[in-house]
Amino acid sequence: MRFFALLSAALPLTLGLLAPIVPAAAAEKDVIVEQPDANASPKHRLDNLYAQLKRERDPEKANGIAQEIRVEWNDSGSATVNLLMQWADKAIEDKRNVAALDFLDQAIALKPTYAESWNRRATLNYASGNYRKSMSDIEHVLELDPRHFGALSGMAAILNDTGNEQLTLKAWERFLDVFPANRTAQDQVNTLSEKLAGSRT
Repeated sequence: MRFFALLSAALPLTLGLLAPIVPAAAAEKDVIVEQPDANASPKHRLDNLYAQLKRERDPEKANGIAQEIRVEWNDSGSATVNLLMQWADKAIEDKRNVAALDFLDQAIALKPTYAESWNRRATLNYASGNYRKSMSDIEHVLELDPRHFGALSGMAAILNDTGNEQLTLKAWERFLDVFPANRTAQDQVNTLSEKLAGSRT
């Protein structure tokens, strides 16, 4: 299948969607998260946050940084696209998936370079059981933002559900390259590594 062929080529290079949603630790534990320069461009702020996330080894502090990244993901830079995304979220909450897909399609058409609209649609397609469309959307997310840990965890979830443990492991390893302190990803890598090692003996 095309998406698995693309995946095999892309995984070694670049690997909510379904990343665990965690509260911002900074609000709960007096954890200090380095604040990006408000005058910096969105790309520069995001680059700085990703760099902090890669360096941070404390899970609670890393979760706070990850939450800051999610805030950046949610701002498309377009008031119209942001409104469409809000409408899509409300439609998903109300279980009106067809309407949600329509809003997300419109957001993508208006600003195809906005990764989070692709990611949200990937999440919705995954929840609907349409893995092929979800994986296609994930590929778009990772083309736009190779460090999008939400899309990487979504890719890992799809590969796991389809029984490809070797590629699932690679996806989680790429996730950890971006978000090293994430305990869920650490557990997944450890479990899969042990399972695959045992299957070879």
